[in-house]
Amino acid sequence: MSVLPASSREWHLVARPHGWPTPADFALRETPVAAPAEGRILVRNLHFSVDPYMRGRMNDVKSYVPPFKLDHPMDGGAVGEVIASNAEGFAVGDHVLHGLGWREYADVQARHATKVDPGLAPLSTYLGVLGMTGLTAYAGLFEVASFKEGDAVFVSGAAGAVGSQVGQMAKLKGASRVIGSAGSDEKVKLLVEEYGFDAAFNYKNGPVKDQLRAAAPDGIDVYFDNVGGDHLEAAISSLNVHGRATICGMIAQYNDTEPVPGPRNMAMIIGKRLRLQGVLVGDHYDLQEQFVQEVGGWLRSGELKYRETFAEGIENGVEAFLGVLRGDNTGKMIVSVTG
Repeated sequence: MSVLPASSREWHLVARPHGWPTPADFALRETPVAAPAEGRILVRNLHFSVDPYMRGRMNDVKSYVPPFKLDHPMDGGAVGEVIASNAEGFAVGDHVLHGLGWREYADVQARHATKVDPGLAPLSTYLGVLGMTGLTAYAGLFEVASFKEGDAVFVSGAAGAVGSQVGQMAKLKGASRVIGSAGSDEKVKLLVEEYGFDAAFNYKNGPVKDQLRAAAPDGIDVYFDNVGGDHLEAAISSLNVHGRATICGMIAQYNDTEPVPGPRNMAMIIGKRLRLQGVLVGDHYDLQEQFVQEVGGWLRSGELKYRETFAEGIENGVEAFLGVLRGDNTGKMIVSVTG
């Protein structure tokens, strides 16, 4: 067992945001570090994930994942190195994936840690393209949306960690056309030139409904929704008969303080016999092995490309999270703990 650090810095939620979170809602605090008890390991975090879904956990409401507790460390995906072990099967120097991010050192129950190999892929990818966001894209497209060869696919938030993978996976599996929306002309260019989308548009440049119709004159068969709002309404208008929509996220309304009206064209769901279904990655861990095998192959061959946006230093964790809500990231937003 190596010499343990005396203390660890960790981000606490200190107030529940009303609307957009502000830095005052969070505090970076120092806590003592102890040797791990039986069945536990102490991990020096190298990278942790900040994701849009975490905004919902800052509200004190019942949901599919418990809310963050006030004046407690927040949590989320992280990868790091074991520096002390009191658990069979884990040795000092092992690299692990676990759920106690937002802190420098994590005291983790060994049964909640998964060993990962930095020799197979960069450690950060286990938080993104080979991690939760990648599996969300894979399961949401192939299982929830029942994608089949020849489908035309529209992805909102297409330059983000999930959306960018969805579009590329659809192309690799024989989509007839893949369209993406993003929030800047630079991201639109990335979607077409690097990720191979057939068309993309900047949703800030005009009504989404009009831009989607121009990009997909023959309609779409699958919509992968990361945004909600006007994007969902536009997709319902463009979906063909028996179209399917995977509802993954609705970032457009995460910070709204009043209830958001639903799409005004939901009657079309009846005539077109549409299927709209939500996706939670936790329902699809049975696909994990297949996912890692197939996506790992695409990564090795260079067929699947990904981007990561790094914030350096734990002190920039909250700013990185706020950046995700603003759309500052291209691909997965990751905080590198040591800077």
